[in-house]
Amino acid sequence: MAIVTGGASGIGKEIALLFSAQGACVRILDIDVPRGQEVARQIVARGGNAECFECDVSRHDRVEAVFGELAGRGPFHILVNNAGISHIGNLDGTTEEDFLRLFEVNVKGFYLCMKAAIGPMKARGGGVILNLASIAATAGLADRFAYSMTKGAIVAMTYSVAKDYLADGIRCNCISPARVHTPFVDGFLRRNYPGREQEMFDRLSRSQPIGRMGEPREVAWLALFLCSDEADFITGSDFPIDGGFLRLRG
Repeated sequence: MAIVTGGASGIGKEIALLFSAQGACVRILDIDVPRGQEVARQIVARGGNAECFECDVSRHDRVEAVFGELAGRGPFHILVNNAGISHIGNLDGTTEEDFLRLFEVNVKGFYLCMKAAIGPMKARGGGVILNLASIAATAGLADRFAYSMTKGAIVAMTYSVAKDYLADGIRCNCISPARVHTPFVDGFLRRNYPGREQEMFDRLSRSQPIGRMGEPREVAWLALFLCSDEADFITGSDFPIDGGFLRLRG
């Protein structure tokens, strides 16, 4: 069984679809139940096995209940932590409410899901945890103060979990995408650049040396590999998938 948080859209949706296509039993956790159920229906229509569960990852009681129910249905081998929210603003432009809201979902949410998964994984003799971070964790992006804070925390938690559970056969890695063309990007451009969406989309695309944004399925293929037996020698690593953003600019 593979659990994908934030699996109703964007990168999470593509991960759920690709994992299912490779034969995994997929459980989608999301607060957007209608979209999550639609992804599950698509998977079932293709002959796969999938369900959607309503889960606010920032709530301990809800995470504990959902993971408890899933553990009672059978062993799960994979957890993909993808649920997250964003924020635009520098330190001056980040209120305490903004800061805490991002921390609750992007940091506490990952912590709660990993904590809920680690016991069942230990009991079955191993497993794989994959966390979705961002190049914002290490790149020093403008106007991403709170968002960068949360993604940096995800990378640090990944390293810690990977180290502490080596003897339990649990691997933990993270993926740090650059700009990926998701519905979030389209919504962001509509809200912030009305009438200039295509201009800004092109500008953001050109900011990456490869000359375009990534596609969610490209991240999903990397996630599939890192969660597979072929990646059994890989743990405690952060994998940028960034079109050359971190190393090839300048």
